[in-house]
Amino acid sequence: QVQLVESGGDSVQAGGSLRLSCAASEYTISNFHMGWFRQAPGNQREGVAAIRYNGAYTAYTDSVKGRFTISKDNAKNTLYLEMNSLKPEDTGMYYCAAKSGTWWGRPPIPSEYNYWGQGTQVTVSS
Repeated sequence: QVQLVESGGDSVQAGGSLRLSCAASEYTISNFHMGWFRQAPGNQREGVAAIRYNGAYTAYTDSVKGRFTISKDNAKNTLYLEMNSLKPEDTGMYYCAAKSGTWWGRPPIPSEYNYWGQGTQVTVSS
């Protein structure tokens, strides 16, 4: 089973930047499509960004396009989310997840992902 551990969450001012990391163990992430998700209190978990297993394709939800970048370093077995121009509405718990199977080329849907980390908190203040 894939073990995922997120890190990098913090409290920042609006307009600031953060880089989240997701370290994997037990299995290599080069075999999996990976996604970042977030969940604010009282809201459903939403897909933020996804990357194909080989890193060749990415997909983002509209609200983060041009501000967030998902990437993966298969040699380090680590997934990243670079977040710039952060807004208060980006606040939430951020999770990474892994899935096998079809790459759909669209923002990730939580129910399609099999393995999840415990999350890292991002708080953006105005």
